[in-house]
Amino acid sequence: MEQGGKAVFIRTDVRKARECSRAVDETLAAFGRVDILFNNAGVFYPHTALECSEEEWDLQIDINLKGTFLMSKFALPGMIAQGGGVIINNSSGWGIVGGDKAVAYCASKGGVVLLTKAMAVDHGRQGVRVNCICPGDVDTPMLPEDAKLRGLDWRTYIEGCANRPLGRVGTADEIARAALFLASDDSSFMTGATLVVDGGGTAD
Repeated sequence: MEQGGKAVFIRTDVRKARECSRAVDETLAAFGRVDILFNNAGVFYPHTALECSEEEWDLQIDINLKGTFLMSKFALPGMIAQGGGVIINNSSGWGIVGGDKAVAYCASKGGVVLLTKAMAVDHGRQGVRVNCICPGDVDTPMLPEDAKLRGLDWRTYIEGCANRPLGRVGTADEIARAALFLASDDSSFMTGATLVVDGGGTAD
């Protein structure tokens, strides 16, 4: 495999328009263009509507949904000017079906699904494809944190996550490969699509 290339890290609070604008500007300064935007920032706190505080609601909506909107808003002009680009939004299986004790998370991720479709309609003729991924349970630090917040032991929690048609949780690499597919020309006739990568969780 060929190695090399260049990367820069730009610390950004996606809840704030000025920081999202700065992140795009610094990327343009470093590379000259933005061809692919992967909106992957997200948080999750498990609560029902009765339990969810206004602050927790705002945090999940602001990071998961508003952040996706803001980063797209500032990346789109350059993509349109250069004749095209790809935006990939990370939603969730709980963006298309309901989940227990996840009222704000489901609302935010459902919003990402329809934000994706709306932007696909608006910007397809400008050469910009917009799709989203809906992962299921994936082996990331979010899983043990969710188990802790729900007061469940890890074995009980992971057995529940693995109760899917494929019988296991997913890996970050499997979601990355889905993102790579949506970023590549292999998906050149896809826009406004919701790519579910959840081990069959939403099919069960």
